Amino acid sequence: EVQLVESGGGLVLAGGSLRLSCAASGFTFDDSTIGWFRQVPGKEREGISYISGSDGSKYYTDSVKGRFTISSDNAENTMFLQMNSLKPEDSAIYYCAASPDPAVVAGLWGLEYDYWGQGTQVTVSS
Repeated sequence: EVQLVESGGGLVLAGGSLRLSCAASGFTFDDSTIGWFRQVPGKEREGISYISGSDGSKYYTDSVKGRFTISSDNAENTMFLQMNSLKPEDSAIYYCAASPDPAVVAGLWGLEYDYWGQGTQVTVSS
């Protein structure tokens, strides 16, 4: 059974840091495109970062560039999102996603990902 299980969310003061983890089972991250998304209830989902499975390139949306870092430990089949200098507007439910298809075009539309985590709440207080 394929699963992505997230952890690491919580409540933090503005300016603080959190590290989200996403552990995969049932497939490997080798050559997988992996990404992080977030969503505030009642608003559209926002793609924030990915690592391309084809060339390892990383992308960040402007709102998190310079503050968030995406990484993965393929030996542990776990991906991470290090979030620094958090702002109240970063508050959302965060989701990890993965596509093991090496031919997929990496992006943040959402449809390119086959597997999704259950989400973890991040709340940043001012």
